[in-house]
Amino acid sequence: MEGGEALVPFIRRYPLVLSRGEGVRVFDERGRAYWDFLAGIGVTSLGHNHPLVKAAIAEAIPLLHTSNLYWNRPAMELAGALAKISGTWQVFFANSGTEANEAAIKFIRRHTLASNRHCILSMQGGFHGRTLGSLAMTPNPKYQDPFRPLPEGFAAVAYDDVPALEAALRSLSPAAVMVEAIQGEAGVIVPRRGYLRAVADLCRRYGALLAVDAVQTGMGRTGTWFGFEDDEITPDLVTLAKGLGAGVPIGAVLARPQVVAAMQPGEHASTFGGNPLATRVGLAVVQWLQGEGLTHVRRVAAQLENSLLELMARHQSKVRAVRGRGLMWAIVLNMPSAPVVERLLGQGLLVNAIAPDVIRLLPPLVVDEPAIDAAVAILDDVLAGETAG
Repeated sequence: MEGGEALVPFIRRYPLVLSRGEGVRVFDERGRAYWDFLAGIGVTSLGHNHPLVKAAIAEAIPLLHTSNLYWNRPAMELAGALAKISGTWQVFFANSGTEANEAAIKFIRRHTLASNRHCILSMQGGFHGRTLGSLAMTPNPKYQDPFRPLPEGFAAVAYDDVPALEAALRSLSPAAVMVEAIQGEAGVIVPRRGYLRAVADLCRRYGALLAVDAVQTGMGRTGTWFGFEDDEITPDLVTLAKGLGAGVPIGAVLARPQVVAAMQPGEHASTFGGNPLATRVGLAVVQWLQGEGLTHVRRVAAQLENSLLELMARHQSKVRAVRGRGLMWAIVLNMPSAPVVERLLGQGLLVNAIAPDVIRLLPPLVVDEPAIDAAVAILDDVLAGETAG
Protein backbone atom coordinates (compact mmCIF):
# COMPACT_ATOMS: atom_id res chain seq x y z
CA MET A 1 0.00 0.00 0.00
CA GLU A 2 1.45 3.34 -1.07
CA GLY A 3 2.72 5.29 1.90
CA GLY A 4 3.01 2.27 4.16
CA GLU A 5 6.55 1.23 3.23
CA ALA A 6 7.99 2.78 6.38
CA LEU A 7 5.91 0.58 8.67
CA VAL A 8 7.61 -2.59 9.89
CA PRO A 9 5.72 -5.38 8.07
CA PHE A 10 4.77 -7.43 11.13
CA ILE A 11 1.10 -7.46 10.17
CA ARG A 12 -0.41 -8.79 6.95
CA ARG A 13 -2.79 -5.97 6.20
CA TYR A 14 -5.72 -5.93 3.80
CA PRO A 15 -5.48 -3.36 0.98
CA LEU A 16 -7.84 -1.03 2.80
CA VAL A 17 -7.19 2.39 4.36
CA LEU A 18 -9.84 3.31 6.91
CA SER A 19 -10.33 7.02 7.51
CA ARG A 20 -13.31 7.49 9.85
CA GLY A 21 -16.06 5.71 11.72
CA GLU A 22 -19.59 6.27 12.96
CA GLY A 23 -21.29 3.84 15.32
CA VAL A 24 -20.87 0.28 13.99
CA ARG A 25 -19.64 1.42 10.57
CA VAL A 26 -16.23 2.52 9.29
CA PHE A 27 -15.39 4.23 6.01
CA ASP A 28 -12.37 3.97 3.76
CA GLU A 29 -10.62 6.85 2.02
CA ARG A 30 -12.94 6.51 -0.95
CA GLY A 31 -16.00 6.83 1.24
CA ARG A 32 -17.12 3.22 1.08
CA ALA A 33 -18.86 1.98 4.24
CA TYR A 34 -18.17 -1.28 6.08
CA TRP A 35 -19.96 -2.95 8.98
CA ASP A 36 -17.32 -3.26 11.68
CA PHE A 37 -17.87 -6.64 13.33
CA LEU A 38 -14.28 -6.82 14.56
CA ALA A 39 -14.22 -3.58 16.58
CA GLY A 40 -10.44 -3.28 16.49
CA ILE A 41 -10.30 -6.85 17.86
CA GLY A 42 -12.74 -6.13 20.65
CA VAL A 43 -11.39 -2.66 21.44
CA THR A 44 -13.90 -0.09 20.19
CA SER A 45 -16.53 -1.17 22.70
CA LEU A 46 -18.71 1.93 22.24
CA GLY A 47 -18.28 1.90 18.48
CA HIS A 48 -16.86 4.83 16.56
CA ASN A 49 -17.34 8.52 17.39
CA HIS A 50 -19.55 7.80 20.41
CA PRO A 51 -20.79 10.95 22.20
CA LEU A 52 -19.59 9.73 25.61
CA VAL A 53 -16.09 9.08 24.27
CA LYS A 54 -15.96 12.45 22.48
CA ALA A 55 -17.04 14.23 25.65
CA ALA A 56 -14.49 12.32 27.74
CA ILE A 57 -11.65 13.22 25.37
CA ALA A 58 -12.73 16.86 25.38
CA GLU A 59 -12.75 16.90 29.18
CA ALA A 60 -9.26 15.37 29.28
CA ILE A 61 -7.63 17.86 26.89
CA PRO A 62 -6.56 20.36 29.61
CA LEU A 63 -4.39 17.65 31.23
CA LEU A 64 -3.61 14.72 28.93
CA HIS A 65 -0.72 13.37 30.98
CA THR A 66 0.95 13.76 34.31
CA SER A 67 3.61 11.78 36.11
CA ASN A 68 2.41 9.08 38.47
CA LEU A 69 4.32 10.95 41.16
CA TYR A 70 1.07 12.93 41.42
CA TRP A 71 -2.60 12.04 41.70
CA ASN A 72 -5.05 12.71 38.89
CA ARG A 73 -8.80 12.70 39.36
CA PRO A 74 -9.87 10.50 36.38
CA ALA A 75 -7.53 7.66 37.44
CA MET A 76 -8.80 7.84 41.00
CA GLU A 77 -12.42 7.81 39.85
CA LEU A 78 -11.97 4.92 37.41
CA ALA A 79 -10.06 2.87 39.98
CA GLY A 80 -12.79 3.56 42.51
CA ALA A 81 -15.50 2.52 40.05
CA LEU A 82 -13.72 -0.74 39.18
CA ALA A 83 -13.09 -1.47 42.83
CA LYS A 84 -16.76 -0.93 43.62
CA ILE A 85 -17.86 -3.21 40.78
CA SER A 86 -15.45 -5.97 41.79
CA GLY A 87 -15.85 -5.68 45.54
CA THR A 88 -12.49 -5.24 47.22
CA TRP A 89 -9.90 -5.35 44.45
CA GLN A 90 -7.22 -2.71 44.07
CA VAL A 91 -6.31 -1.40 40.62
CA PHE A 92 -3.05 -0.88 38.72
CA PHE A 93 -3.25 0.86 35.34
CA ALA A 94 -1.07 0.02 32.35
CA ASN A 95 -1.44 0.61 28.59
CA SER A 96 -2.43 -2.75 27.12
CA GLY A 97 -3.44 -6.31 27.90
CA THR A 98 0.12 -7.49 27.51
CA GLU A 99 1.34 -4.91 30.04
CA ALA A 100 -1.45 -5.87 32.42
CA ASN A 101 -0.42 -9.52 32.22
CA GLU A 102 3.24 -8.63 32.75
CA ALA A 103 2.26 -6.72 35.88
CA ALA A 104 0.17 -9.66 37.06
CA ILE A 105 3.19 -11.95 36.71
CA LYS A 106 5.23 -9.64 38.93
CA PHE A 107 2.44 -9.34 41.50
CA ILE A 108 2.20 -13.14 41.67
CA ARG A 109 5.95 -13.68 41.94
CA ARG A 110 6.32 -11.02 44.64
CA HIS A 111 3.42 -12.41 46.64
CA THR A 112 4.82 -15.95 46.65
CA LEU A 113 8.51 -15.07 46.92
CA ALA A 114 8.79 -16.11 50.57
CA SER A 115 7.17 -19.50 49.91
CA ASN A 116 9.53 -20.21 46.98
CA ARG A 117 6.57 -21.00 44.73
CA HIS A 118 7.13 -19.22 41.45
CA CYS A 119 5.72 -21.41 38.64
CA ILE A 120 2.70 -19.97 36.82
CA LEU A 121 0.43 -22.52 35.17
CA SER A 122 -1.43 -21.39 32.04
CA MET A 123 -3.66 -23.18 29.55
CA GLN A 124 -2.83 -24.69 26.19
CA GLY A 125 -4.45 -22.55 23.52
CA GLY A 126 -4.34 -19.49 25.75
CA PHE A 127 -3.04 -16.12 24.65
CA HIS A 128 -1.68 -13.50 27.03
CA GLY A 129 0.55 -11.23 24.93
CA ARG A 130 3.79 -10.95 22.97
CA THR A 131 6.32 -9.48 25.38
CA LEU A 132 8.69 -12.07 26.79
CA GLY A 133 6.95 -12.69 30.11
CA SER A 134 3.43 -12.81 28.67
CA LEU A 135 4.77 -14.83 25.75
CA ALA A 136 6.23 -17.41 28.14
CA MET A 137 2.70 -17.71 29.53
CA THR A 138 1.28 -18.24 26.01
CA PRO A 139 2.03 -21.89 25.21
CA ASN A 140 1.98 -21.74 21.42
CA PRO A 141 5.15 -22.77 19.55
CA LYS A 142 4.23 -20.50 16.63
CA TYR A 143 4.59 -17.49 18.91
CA GLN A 144 7.27 -18.77 21.27
CA ASP A 145 9.86 -20.63 19.16
CA PRO A 146 11.36 -17.65 17.27
CA PHE A 147 12.16 -15.90 20.56
CA ARG A 148 13.64 -18.56 22.78
CA PRO A 149 15.08 -18.71 25.36
CA LEU A 150 12.04 -17.43 27.22
CA PRO A 151 11.77 -16.61 30.91
CA GLU A 152 11.56 -19.69 33.11
CA GLY A 153 8.90 -20.65 35.60
CA PHE A 154 5.92 -21.33 33.35
CA ALA A 155 4.04 -24.53 32.52
CA ALA A 156 0.87 -25.36 30.60
CA VAL A 157 -2.03 -27.76 30.96
CA ALA A 158 -4.99 -28.62 28.72
CA TYR A 159 -7.87 -26.15 28.77
CA ASP A 160 -11.26 -27.31 30.04
CA ASP A 161 -9.67 -30.45 31.53
CA VAL A 162 -10.21 -30.52 35.29
CA PRO A 163 -8.35 -33.80 36.01
CA ALA A 164 -5.31 -32.57 34.07
CA LEU A 165 -5.33 -29.34 36.04
CA GLU A 166 -5.53 -31.13 39.36
CA ALA A 167 -2.63 -33.40 38.39
CA ALA A 168 -0.52 -30.37 37.44
CA LEU A 169 -1.39 -28.56 40.67
CA ARG A 170 -0.41 -31.62 42.68
CA SER A 171 2.89 -32.19 40.87
CA LEU A 172 4.06 -28.61 40.24
CA SER A 173 2.71 -26.69 43.26
CA PRO A 174 2.45 -23.55 41.13
CA ALA A 175 2.19 -20.06 42.55
CA ALA A 176 -0.81 -19.30 40.35
CA VAL A 177 -3.07 -20.47 37.57
CA MET A 178 -3.78 -18.08 34.66
CA VAL A 179 -6.94 -18.84 32.67
CA GLU A 180 -9.29 -17.15 30.21
CA ALA A 181 -13.05 -17.38 30.65
CA ILE A 182 -13.24 -17.94 26.88
CA GLN A 183 -10.14 -18.48 24.76
CA GLY A 184 -10.44 -15.80 22.11
CA GLU A 185 -7.29 -16.19 20.03
CA ALA A 186 -7.64 -19.98 19.96
CA GLY A 187 -10.90 -19.60 18.06
CA VAL A 188 -13.48 -18.57 20.67
CA ILE A 189 -13.27 -21.75 22.71
CA VAL A 190 -16.02 -21.80 25.34
CA PRO A 191 -15.38 -24.21 28.24
CA ARG A 192 -18.06 -26.40 29.72
CA ARG A 193 -20.27 -24.71 32.28
CA GLY A 194 -18.77 -25.06 35.73
CA TYR A 195 -15.18 -25.33 34.53
CA LEU A 196 -14.07 -22.02 36.02
CA ARG A 197 -15.76 -22.92 39.29
CA ALA A 198 -13.76 -26.16 39.34
CA VAL A 199 -10.55 -24.22 38.57
CA ALA A 200 -11.25 -21.84 41.45
CA ASP A 201 -11.97 -24.70 43.87
CA LEU A 202 -8.77 -26.51 42.90
CA CYS A 203 -6.66 -23.36 43.25
CA ARG A 204 -8.02 -22.85 46.73
CA ARG A 205 -7.43 -26.49 47.67
CA TYR A 206 -3.82 -26.47 46.49
CA GLY A 207 -2.94 -22.97 47.65
CA ALA A 208 -2.45 -21.39 44.22
CA LEU A 209 -3.58 -17.92 43.25
CA LEU A 210 -6.24 -17.70 40.53
CA ALA A 211 -5.63 -15.11 37.80
CA VAL A 212 -8.19 -14.55 35.04
CA ASP A 213 -7.17 -12.90 31.80
CA ALA A 214 -10.32 -10.93 30.91
CA VAL A 215 -8.57 -8.74 28.35
CA GLN A 216 -10.96 -9.90 25.63
CA THR A 217 -13.91 -11.15 27.69
CA GLY A 218 -14.07 -8.27 30.18
CA MET A 219 -15.98 -4.99 30.21
CA GLY A 220 -19.33 -6.27 29.00
CA ARG A 221 -18.20 -8.39 26.05
CA THR A 222 -20.05 -11.50 27.29
CA GLY A 223 -22.97 -9.63 28.84
CA THR A 224 -21.39 -9.37 32.30
CA TRP A 225 -18.61 -7.19 33.66
CA PHE A 226 -15.77 -9.71 33.53
CA GLY A 227 -16.75 -12.84 31.59
CA PHE A 228 -16.37 -15.26 34.50
CA GLU A 229 -19.34 -14.14 36.58
CA ASP A 230 -21.65 -16.92 35.41
CA ASP A 231 -19.45 -19.32 37.38
CA GLU A 232 -19.75 -17.15 40.51
CA ILE A 233 -16.03 -17.10 41.27
CA THR A 234 -13.80 -14.42 42.78
CA PRO A 235 -10.28 -14.54 41.30
CA ASP A 236 -7.23 -13.19 43.07
CA LEU A 237 -6.23 -11.16 40.01
CA VAL A 238 -8.04 -10.05 36.85
CA THR A 239 -6.42 -8.39 33.84
CA LEU A 240 -8.34 -6.00 31.60
CA ALA A 241 -7.68 -3.92 28.48
CA LYS A 242 -9.29 -3.72 25.02
CA GLY A 243 -12.89 -2.57 25.58
CA LEU A 244 -12.02 -0.69 28.78
CA GLY A 245 -10.64 2.20 26.71
CA ALA A 246 -13.08 2.19 23.76
CA GLY A 247 -10.14 2.76 21.40
CA VAL A 248 -7.80 4.66 23.74
CA PRO A 249 -4.89 2.47 24.95
CA ILE A 250 -5.35 1.26 28.53
CA GLY A 251 -4.79 -1.89 30.56
CA ALA A 252 -5.52 -2.73 34.16
CA VAL A 253 -4.86 -5.30 36.84
CA LEU A 254 -7.49 -5.79 39.50
CA ALA A 255 -6.06 -7.65 42.49
CA ARG A 256 -7.00 -8.55 46.02
CA PRO A 257 -5.15 -6.27 48.43
CA GLN A 258 -3.47 -9.29 50.05
CA VAL A 259 -1.87 -10.19 46.71
CA VAL A 260 -0.23 -6.82 46.10
CA ALA A 261 0.63 -6.09 49.73
CA ALA A 262 4.13 -7.51 49.29
CA MET A 263 4.95 -5.08 46.45
CA GLN A 264 7.10 -2.15 47.52
CA PRO A 265 7.06 1.34 45.98
CA GLY A 266 9.30 1.42 42.93
CA GLU A 267 9.11 -2.32 42.20
CA HIS A 268 6.70 -1.76 39.32
CA ALA A 269 5.45 1.26 37.43
CA SER A 270 4.16 2.50 34.08
CA THR A 271 5.04 5.91 32.64
CA PHE A 272 1.79 6.30 30.73
CA GLY A 273 -0.36 3.99 32.85
CA GLY A 274 -3.32 5.71 34.46
CA ASN A 275 -2.98 8.90 32.44
CA PRO A 276 -5.95 11.30 32.61
CA LEU A 277 -6.95 10.78 28.97
CA ALA A 278 -7.19 6.99 29.03
CA THR A 279 -8.80 6.78 32.46
CA ARG A 280 -11.37 9.47 31.66
CA VAL A 281 -12.45 7.48 28.59
CA GLY A 282 -12.41 4.28 30.65
CA LEU A 283 -14.75 5.92 33.12
CA ALA A 284 -17.14 6.76 30.25
CA VAL A 285 -17.18 3.07 29.27
CA VAL A 286 -17.98 2.07 32.85
CA GLN A 287 -20.76 4.63 33.02
CA TRP A 288 -22.31 3.37 29.78
CA LEU A 289 -22.20 -0.22 31.02
CA GLN A 290 -23.70 0.78 34.37
CA GLY A 291 -26.52 2.56 32.57
CA GLU A 292 -28.03 0.87 29.54
CA GLY A 293 -24.96 -1.08 28.45
CA LEU A 294 -25.08 -4.53 30.01
CA THR A 295 -28.83 -4.83 29.42
CA HIS A 296 -28.34 -3.79 25.79
CA VAL A 297 -25.53 -6.31 25.26
CA ARG A 298 -27.61 -9.17 26.62
CA ARG A 299 -30.55 -8.24 24.40
CA VAL A 300 -28.67 -7.93 21.12
CA ALA A 301 -26.47 -10.93 21.98
CA ALA A 302 -29.55 -13.13 21.98
CA GLN A 303 -30.42 -11.87 18.49
CA LEU A 304 -26.88 -12.44 17.22
CA GLU A 305 -26.79 -15.98 18.62
CA ASN A 306 -30.16 -16.90 17.11
CA SER A 307 -29.21 -15.38 13.76
CA LEU A 308 -25.96 -17.34 13.64
CA LEU A 309 -27.72 -20.58 14.54
CA GLU A 310 -30.21 -19.97 11.73
CA LEU A 311 -27.31 -19.20 9.39
CA MET A 312 -25.71 -22.53 10.29
CA ALA A 313 -29.00 -24.33 9.63
CA ARG A 314 -29.22 -22.76 6.16
CA HIS A 315 -25.63 -23.70 5.29
CA GLN A 316 -25.18 -27.07 6.97
CA SER A 317 -22.63 -28.29 4.42
CA LYS A 318 -20.47 -25.20 4.90
CA VAL A 319 -20.86 -24.25 8.57
CA ARG A 320 -19.83 -26.94 11.05
CA ALA A 321 -20.59 -25.02 14.23
CA VAL A 322 -21.12 -21.64 15.83
CA ARG A 323 -19.87 -20.99 19.35
CA GLY A 324 -19.53 -18.10 21.71
CA ARG A 325 -21.28 -15.99 24.29
CA GLY A 326 -22.55 -12.44 24.46
CA LEU A 327 -21.02 -10.48 21.57
CA MET A 328 -18.05 -12.83 21.08
CA TRP A 329 -18.72 -15.50 18.44
CA ALA A 330 -17.01 -17.85 16.03
CA ILE A 331 -18.29 -19.49 12.88
CA VAL A 332 -16.51 -22.81 12.26
CA LEU A 333 -16.39 -23.60 8.55
CA ASN A 334 -15.91 -26.72 6.45
CA MET A 335 -13.53 -24.71 4.28
CA PRO A 336 -10.62 -22.31 4.71
CA SER A 337 -11.69 -19.17 6.51
CA ALA A 338 -9.24 -16.63 5.03
CA PRO A 339 -10.77 -16.52 1.50
CA VAL A 340 -14.25 -16.21 3.01
CA VAL A 341 -13.11 -13.27 5.15
CA GLU A 342 -11.70 -11.55 2.06
CA ARG A 343 -15.00 -11.98 0.22
CA LEU A 344 -16.88 -10.64 3.23
CA LEU A 345 -14.59 -7.61 3.17
CA GLY A 346 -15.45 -7.13 -0.47
CA GLN A 347 -19.14 -7.11 0.47
CA GLY A 348 -18.63 -4.57 3.25
CA LEU A 349 -18.26 -6.67 6.42
CA LEU A 350 -15.15 -6.63 8.64
CA VAL A 351 -14.43 -9.85 10.59
CA ASN A 352 -11.26 -11.91 10.91
CA ALA A 353 -9.97 -15.40 10.28
CA ILE A 354 -8.84 -16.37 13.77
CA ALA A 355 -8.00 -19.97 12.79
CA PRO A 356 -7.66 -21.81 9.45
CA ASP A 357 -11.35 -22.73 9.50
CA VAL A 358 -12.78 -20.18 11.96
CA ILE A 359 -14.24 -16.68 11.50
CA ARG A 360 -14.46 -14.47 14.59
CA LEU A 361 -17.08 -11.79 15.22
CA LEU A 362 -16.50 -9.11 17.88
CA PRO A 363 -18.92 -6.28 17.09
CA PRO A 364 -18.96 -3.11 19.16
CA LEU A 365 -21.11 -3.44 22.27
CA VAL A 366 -23.40 -0.72 20.90
CA VAL A 367 -24.35 -2.87 17.90
CA ASP A 368 -28.08 -2.84 17.23
CA GLU A 369 -30.62 -5.11 15.57
CA PRO A 370 -30.43 -3.56 12.06
CA ALA A 371 -26.63 -3.84 12.06
CA ILE A 372 -26.83 -7.51 13.07
CA ASP A 373 -29.39 -8.15 10.32
CA ALA A 374 -27.16 -6.44 7.76
CA ALA A 375 -24.05 -8.38 8.81
CA VAL A 376 -25.82 -11.74 8.81
CA ALA A 377 -27.31 -10.98 5.40
CA ILE A 378 -23.79 -10.45 4.02
CA LEU A 379 -22.61 -13.66 5.66
CA ASP A 380 -25.60 -15.46 4.16
CA ASP A 381 -24.92 -14.09 0.68
CA VAL A 382 -21.19 -14.91 0.73
CA LEU A 383 -21.69 -18.42 2.12
CA ALA A 384 -24.33 -19.10 -0.53
CA GLY A 385 -21.67 -18.52 -3.15
CA GLU A 386 -19.04 -20.74 -1.50
CA THR A 387 -18.30 -24.37 -2.27
CA ALA A 388 -18.10 -26.67 0.74
CA GLY A 389 -14.67 -28.17 1.39
